[in-house]
Amino acid sequence: MENDLGLWAVPLAVIGGAIRVSTPILFVSLGETLTERSGRINLGLEGTLVLGAMTGYATAVMTGSPWAGVLVAALAGAMFGLVHGLICSMSRVNDIAIGIAMMLLGSGLAFYFGKPFIQPAAPDLPAIPLGGWSSLPQVQAALTVNVLFVIGIAAALALAWALRSTRPGLILRVVGDSTDAARAMGLNPALIRTAATALGGAFAGVGGAYLSLYYPGSWNEGISSGQGLMAVALVIFARWSPVNCLWAALLFGGAGALGPALQSVGVTQGYYLFYAAPYVLTLGVLIATSSPSRALSGAPGELSITK
Repeated sequence: MENDLGLWAVPLAVIGGAIRVSTPILFVSLGETLTERSGRINLGLEGTLVLGAMTGYATAVMTGSPWAGVLVAALAGAMFGLVHGLICSMSRVNDIAIGIAMMLLGSGLAFYFGKPFIQPAAPDLPAIPLGGWSSLPQVQAALTVNVLFVIGIAAALALAWALRSTRPGLILRVVGDSTDAARAMGLNPALIRTAATALGGAFAGVGGAYLSLYYPGSWNEGISSGQGLMAVALVIFARWSPVNCLWAALLFGGAGALGPALQSVGVTQGYYLFYAAPYVLTLGVLIATSSPSRALSGAPGELSITK
Protein backbone atom coordinates (compact mmCIF):
# COMPACT_ATOMS: atom_id res chain seq x y z
CA MET A 1 0.00 0.00 0.00
CA GLU A 2 1.10 3.52 -0.77
CA ASN A 3 0.67 4.67 2.82
CA ASP A 4 2.44 1.66 4.35
CA LEU A 5 5.88 2.67 5.63
CA GLY A 6 6.79 -0.83 6.79
CA LEU A 7 9.65 -0.93 9.28
CA TRP A 8 10.26 2.77 8.77
CA ALA A 9 7.10 3.43 10.75
CA VAL A 10 8.85 2.57 14.04
CA PRO A 11 11.79 5.05 13.84
CA LEU A 12 9.45 7.70 12.44
CA ALA A 13 7.03 7.20 15.33
CA VAL A 14 9.93 7.28 17.80
CA ILE A 15 11.20 10.58 16.35
CA GLY A 16 7.76 12.16 16.45
CA GLY A 17 7.14 10.79 19.93
CA ALA A 18 10.54 11.97 21.14
CA ILE A 19 9.66 15.54 20.17
CA ARG A 20 6.29 15.34 21.91
CA VAL A 21 7.43 13.52 25.05
CA SER A 22 10.67 15.48 25.51
CA THR A 23 9.14 18.96 25.65
CA PRO A 24 7.99 18.98 29.31
CA ILE A 25 11.18 17.19 30.38
CA LEU A 26 13.20 19.83 28.53
CA PHE A 27 11.51 22.74 30.31
CA VAL A 28 11.80 21.13 33.74
CA SER A 29 15.47 20.27 33.18
CA LEU A 30 16.27 23.81 32.03
CA GLY A 31 14.63 25.16 35.17
CA GLU A 32 16.53 22.71 37.35
CA THR A 33 19.78 23.59 35.58
CA LEU A 34 19.30 27.24 36.53
CA THR A 35 18.49 26.32 40.10
CA GLU A 36 21.41 23.92 40.50
CA ARG A 37 23.87 26.30 38.86
CA SER A 38 23.07 28.65 41.73
CA GLY A 39 24.05 25.96 44.24
CA ARG A 40 20.63 24.60 45.19
CA ILE A 41 18.84 21.38 44.24
CA ASN A 42 15.06 21.37 43.86
CA LEU A 43 13.44 17.94 44.10
CA GLY A 44 10.03 19.61 44.30
CA LEU A 45 9.76 20.17 40.54
CA GLU A 46 7.53 17.12 40.16
CA GLY A 47 4.93 18.94 42.27
CA THR A 48 5.55 22.16 40.35
CA LEU A 49 5.03 20.32 37.05
CA VAL A 50 1.68 18.91 38.20
CA LEU A 51 0.62 22.27 39.63
CA GLY A 52 1.51 23.99 36.35
CA ALA A 53 -0.50 21.42 34.41
CA MET A 54 -3.56 22.03 36.57
CA THR A 55 -3.40 25.83 36.66
CA GLY A 56 -2.66 26.04 32.94
CA TYR A 57 -5.56 23.76 32.06
CA ALA A 58 -7.98 25.48 34.44
CA THR A 59 -7.04 28.91 33.07
CA ALA A 60 -7.45 27.74 29.47
CA VAL A 61 -10.88 26.31 30.28
CA MET A 62 -12.05 29.52 31.94
CA THR A 63 -10.55 31.98 29.44
CA GLY A 64 -10.59 29.97 26.23
CA SER A 65 -6.93 30.88 25.62
CA PRO A 66 -4.20 28.21 25.88
CA TRP A 67 -1.51 30.92 25.98
CA ALA A 68 -3.19 32.45 29.02
CA GLY A 69 -2.93 28.98 30.54
CA VAL A 70 0.81 28.84 29.80
CA LEU A 71 1.33 32.27 31.37
CA VAL A 72 -0.59 31.40 34.54
CA ALA A 73 1.21 28.06 34.77
CA ALA A 74 4.55 29.88 34.60
CA LEU A 75 3.43 32.33 37.29
CA ALA A 76 2.19 29.48 39.51
CA GLY A 77 5.50 27.67 39.07
CA ALA A 78 7.43 30.84 39.85
CA MET A 79 5.44 31.46 43.03
CA PHE A 80 5.90 27.85 44.14
CA GLY A 81 9.61 28.11 43.41
CA LEU A 82 9.77 31.38 45.33
CA VAL A 83 8.25 29.75 48.40
CA HIS A 84 10.71 26.89 48.07
CA GLY A 85 13.61 29.33 47.75
CA LEU A 86 12.56 31.40 50.75
CA ILE A 87 12.24 28.32 52.96
CA CYS A 88 15.62 26.99 51.84
CA SER A 89 17.21 30.36 52.64
CA MET A 90 16.54 29.80 56.31
CA SER A 91 19.30 28.40 58.50
CA ARG A 92 19.53 24.66 59.20
CA VAL A 93 17.17 23.78 56.34
CA ASN A 94 17.96 20.85 54.06
CA ASP A 95 17.29 21.50 50.35
CA ILE A 96 16.47 17.88 49.57
CA ALA A 97 14.00 17.43 52.44
CA ILE A 98 12.21 20.67 51.58
CA GLY A 99 12.09 19.62 47.93
CA ILE A 100 10.34 16.37 48.80
CA ALA A 101 7.86 18.24 50.99
CA MET A 102 7.16 20.77 48.22
CA MET A 103 6.67 17.96 45.72
CA LEU A 104 3.97 16.44 47.91
CA LEU A 105 2.41 19.85 48.58
CA GLY A 106 2.30 20.82 44.91
CA SER A 107 0.77 17.50 43.89
CA GLY A 108 -1.77 17.70 46.70
CA LEU A 109 -2.82 21.25 45.82
CA ALA A 110 -3.15 20.35 42.16
CA PHE A 111 -5.29 17.27 42.88
CA TYR A 112 -7.52 19.19 45.29
CA PHE A 113 -8.16 22.29 43.21
CA GLY A 114 -8.10 20.44 39.90
CA LYS A 115 -11.00 18.06 40.50
CA PRO A 116 -13.60 20.37 38.86
CA PHE A 117 -11.48 20.53 35.69
CA ILE A 118 -11.06 16.82 34.98
CA GLN A 119 -14.06 16.69 32.61
CA PRO A 120 -14.18 20.13 30.85
CA ALA A 121 -12.23 20.40 27.57
CA ALA A 122 -9.61 23.13 27.13
CA PRO A 123 -8.32 24.52 23.83
CA ASP A 124 -5.03 23.01 22.65
CA LEU A 125 -1.78 24.84 22.10
CA PRO A 126 -0.99 25.44 18.41
CA ALA A 127 1.42 23.23 16.48
CA ILE A 128 3.57 23.74 13.39
CA PRO A 129 2.91 21.19 10.59
CA LEU A 130 6.40 20.49 9.25
CA GLY A 131 5.30 17.36 7.40
CA GLY A 132 3.10 19.08 4.83
CA TRP A 133 5.54 18.11 2.08
CA SER A 134 4.46 14.48 2.42
CA SER A 135 1.13 12.88 1.57
CA LEU A 136 1.63 10.16 4.18
CA PRO A 137 -0.39 10.77 7.36
CA GLN A 138 2.29 9.04 9.46
CA VAL A 139 4.90 11.55 8.32
CA GLN A 140 2.56 14.48 8.84
CA ALA A 141 1.70 13.32 12.37
CA ALA A 142 5.34 12.68 13.32
CA LEU A 143 6.49 16.08 12.07
CA THR A 144 3.78 18.14 13.72
CA VAL A 145 5.82 20.16 16.21
CA ASN A 146 4.28 22.13 19.05
CA VAL A 147 5.30 25.76 19.37
CA LEU A 148 6.54 25.19 22.93
CA PHE A 149 9.13 22.71 21.65
CA VAL A 150 10.56 25.40 19.39
CA ILE A 151 10.51 27.85 22.30
CA GLY A 152 12.29 25.23 24.43
CA ILE A 153 15.10 24.92 21.87
CA ALA A 154 15.48 28.70 21.78
CA ALA A 155 15.46 28.83 25.59
CA ALA A 156 18.20 26.18 25.84
CA LEU A 157 20.45 28.09 23.44
CA ALA A 158 19.71 31.42 25.13
CA LEU A 159 20.43 30.05 28.61
CA ALA A 160 23.70 28.49 27.43
CA TRP A 161 24.78 31.84 26.00
CA ALA A 162 23.63 33.77 29.07
CA LEU A 163 25.48 31.50 31.50
CA ARG A 164 28.65 31.75 29.45
CA SER A 165 28.69 35.35 28.24
CA THR A 166 26.61 37.66 30.42
CA ARG A 167 27.11 39.27 33.82
CA PRO A 168 23.98 37.65 35.37
CA GLY A 169 25.27 34.30 34.15
CA LEU A 170 28.66 34.94 35.73
CA ILE A 171 27.02 35.96 38.99
CA LEU A 172 24.92 32.80 39.02
CA ARG A 173 27.97 30.63 38.41
CA VAL A 174 29.99 32.37 41.13
CA VAL A 175 27.20 31.92 43.66
CA GLY A 176 26.86 28.27 42.69
CA ASP A 177 30.57 27.58 42.96
CA SER A 178 31.47 29.45 46.14
CA THR A 179 29.34 31.29 48.67
CA ASP A 180 32.41 32.92 50.20
CA ALA A 181 33.61 34.25 46.83
CA ALA A 182 30.13 35.61 46.10
CA ARG A 183 30.01 37.44 49.43
CA ALA A 184 33.49 38.83 48.81
CA MET A 185 32.13 40.32 45.58
CA GLY A 186 29.31 42.00 47.52
CA LEU A 187 26.63 39.58 46.31
CA ASN A 188 23.75 38.14 48.31
CA PRO A 189 23.85 34.36 47.67
CA ALA A 190 20.53 33.64 49.38
CA LEU A 191 18.70 36.23 47.27
CA ILE A 192 20.25 35.01 44.03
CA ARG A 193 19.48 31.36 44.79
CA THR A 194 15.90 32.23 45.66
CA ALA A 195 15.50 34.09 42.36
CA ALA A 196 17.03 31.17 40.46
CA THR A 197 14.70 28.74 42.20
CA ALA A 198 11.68 30.89 41.30
CA LEU A 199 12.77 31.13 37.67
CA GLY A 200 13.38 27.40 37.58
CA GLY A 201 9.86 26.87 38.91
CA ALA A 202 8.47 29.04 36.10
CA PHE A 203 10.14 26.78 33.53
CA ALA A 204 8.65 23.71 35.22
CA GLY A 205 5.22 25.35 35.22
CA VAL A 206 5.42 25.85 31.46
CA GLY A 207 6.35 22.18 31.08
CA GLY A 208 3.23 21.28 33.05
CA ALA A 209 1.05 23.46 30.82
CA TYR A 210 2.38 21.58 27.79
CA LEU A 211 1.27 18.28 29.33
CA SER A 212 -2.31 19.36 29.92
CA LEU A 213 -2.76 21.62 26.88
CA TYR A 214 -1.09 19.57 24.16
CA TYR A 215 0.29 16.13 24.95
CA PRO A 216 -1.53 14.21 26.30
CA GLY A 217 -3.80 17.26 26.25
CA SER A 218 -6.02 16.75 29.27
CA TRP A 219 -5.90 17.20 33.00
CA ASN A 220 -5.83 14.19 35.32
CA GLU A 221 -4.04 13.31 38.53
CA GLY A 222 -1.51 10.96 36.92
CA ILE A 223 -0.46 13.30 34.15
CA SER A 224 3.22 13.74 35.00
CA SER A 225 4.29 10.09 35.40
CA GLY A 226 7.37 11.15 37.36
CA GLN A 227 8.81 13.39 34.64
CA GLY A 228 9.78 16.07 37.16
CA LEU A 229 12.00 13.63 39.04
CA MET A 230 13.44 12.22 35.82
CA ALA A 231 14.45 15.75 34.85
CA VAL A 232 16.62 16.05 37.97
CA ALA A 233 18.54 12.94 36.90
CA LEU A 234 18.71 14.33 33.38
CA VAL A 235 20.44 17.51 34.60
CA ILE A 236 23.21 15.44 36.19
CA PHE A 237 23.48 13.39 33.00
CA ALA A 238 23.68 16.63 30.97
CA ARG A 239 26.45 17.96 33.22
CA TRP A 240 24.51 21.15 34.07
CA SER A 241 24.57 22.32 30.43
CA PRO A 242 21.34 23.73 28.88
CA VAL A 243 22.29 22.51 25.39
CA ASN A 244 23.05 19.03 26.70
CA CYS A 245 19.66 19.10 28.42
CA LEU A 246 18.07 19.43 24.97
CA TRP A 247 19.79 16.30 23.63
CA ALA A 248 19.20 14.38 26.84
CA ALA A 249 15.50 15.32 26.84
CA LEU A 250 15.18 14.02 23.28
CA LEU A 251 16.87 10.80 24.36
CA PHE A 252 14.46 10.37 27.26
CA GLY A 253 11.56 11.34 25.00
CA GLY A 254 12.56 8.73 22.45
CA ALA A 255 12.65 6.10 25.18
CA GLY A 256 9.17 7.15 26.27
CA ALA A 257 7.86 6.92 22.70
CA LEU A 258 9.20 3.43 22.06
CA GLY A 259 6.20 1.55 23.52
CA PRO A 260 3.53 3.49 21.57
CA ALA A 261 5.65 3.21 18.39
CA LEU A 262 5.73 -0.58 18.62
CA GLN A 263 2.02 -0.69 19.33
CA SER A 264 1.32 1.44 16.25
CA VAL A 265 2.90 -1.17 13.94
CA GLY A 266 0.95 -4.06 15.39
CA VAL A 267 3.27 -5.42 18.09
CA THR A 268 0.75 -6.89 20.50
CA GLN A 269 2.91 -8.94 22.85
CA GLY A 270 5.41 -7.47 25.25
CA TYR A 271 5.29 -3.94 23.84
CA TYR A 272 4.04 -2.65 27.17
CA LEU A 273 7.39 -3.53 28.71
CA PHE A 274 8.91 -0.75 26.61
CA TYR A 275 6.71 1.76 28.43
CA ALA A 276 9.17 1.30 31.30
CA ALA A 277 12.09 2.36 29.08
CA PRO A 278 12.29 5.97 30.44
CA TYR A 279 12.47 4.71 34.02
CA VAL A 280 15.07 2.07 33.16
CA LEU A 281 17.06 4.75 31.36
CA THR A 282 16.80 7.04 34.40
CA LEU A 283 18.08 4.26 36.65
CA GLY A 284 20.92 3.56 34.23
CA VAL A 285 21.86 7.24 34.11
CA LEU A 286 21.95 7.46 37.90
CA ILE A 287 24.13 4.35 38.12
CA ALA A 288 26.45 5.53 35.33
CA THR A 289 26.90 8.96 36.90
CA SER A 290 27.42 7.71 40.45
CA SER A 291 31.05 6.69 40.00
CA PRO A 292 33.50 8.82 42.03
CA SER A 293 35.34 9.87 38.88
CA ARG A 294 32.27 11.14 36.98
CA ALA A 295 29.46 11.93 39.39
CA LEU A 296 30.63 15.41 40.34
CA SER A 297 32.26 16.39 37.06
CA GLY A 298 31.07 19.90 36.27
CA ALA A 299 28.87 20.16 39.36
CA PRO A 300 28.55 23.56 41.08
CA GLY A 301 30.67 23.58 44.22
CA GLU A 302 27.86 24.64 46.57
CA LEU A 303 25.39 22.00 45.39
CA SER A 304 24.17 19.69 48.17
CA ILE A 305 25.27 16.53 46.36
CA THR A 306 28.89 17.73 46.35
CA LYS A 307 29.10 18.01 50.10
